[in-house]
Amino acid sequence: MKLLRVGPPGEERPAVRVDDDRLLDLSPVTPEIDGAFLSSGGVDRARAAVEAGALPELDAEGLRVGAPVARPGKIVCVGLNYRDHAAETGAAIPARPVVFMKDPGTVVGPYDEVLVPRGSRKTDWEVELAVVIGRRARYLAGPEEAPEVIAGYAVSHDVSEREFQLEYSPQWDLGKSCETFNPLGPWLVTADEVADPQDLGLRLTVNGVKRQHGHTRDMIFPVHHLVSYLSQYMVLEPGDVINTGTPAGVALGLPGTPYLRPGDTVELEIDGLGGQRQTFGQA
Repeated sequence: MKLLRVGPPGEERPAVRVDDDRLLDLSPVTPEIDGAFLSSGGVDRARAAVEAGALPELDAEGLRVGAPVARPGKIVCVGLNYRDHAAETGAAIPARPVVFMKDPGTVVGPYDEVLVPRGSRKTDWEVELAVVIGRRARYLAGPEEAPEVIAGYAVSHDVSEREFQLEYSPQWDLGKSCETFNPLGPWLVTADEVADPQDLGLRLTVNGVKRQHGHTRDMIFPVHHLVSYLSQYMVLEPGDVINTGTPAGVALGLPGTPYLRPGDTVELEIDGLGGQRQTFGQA
């Protein structure tokens, strides 16, 4: 099932995408797609309502698509989680996941404008698989327990400012938490529709030029390992998002490749999870 939120910023309504081109209004089931919805059996209620034909159809024409999950409690990010990306940046393969946090306020819709920060010289792109938590996860016994707490998956764009991130101290959060720096969606695809999160292709273009073409099988630390690992150090709450890393092809790893500037357009997609398109503006 593909869950999404549509409407102007701050006024989104929950919806379900069916038959590839139809939207059903999920408002009779829930006022919002958030942690409370996910943790209370909301996905099952939504599925039952769709199967019963109990949801009215929405006119999708002209509707803005927002992030598929209302503002997460936290965004946990994993750096250097693809072998080829670690190699292109000159970093050693990490022995343990490299973990940092990103401001949840960075989340915007998949087609919203993304702002190049004032003073930025190195705004970069990163297509990533996002994991959305559906049940509270605390000290999981191992990766085998991870599927029980995953609500679903989405496309995430972990936009990064490399000078802020790597040359100011370094301070990773400074380069990751600028406003609009995490487009998410278009859908939250429920976990039952993703047979294997390690069998997904990821792609990204900048102004029509292919920059990233990777595959989740090349992750150093697989999705289920990451969820279990993180639960040993923090409580993962319903609605939280985990950005699982990016493959090779970012500007940081391509000497001579220009970083993003206002007017540039980035398109990204992941198999089965849909695509995004953003035009960059100036903050």
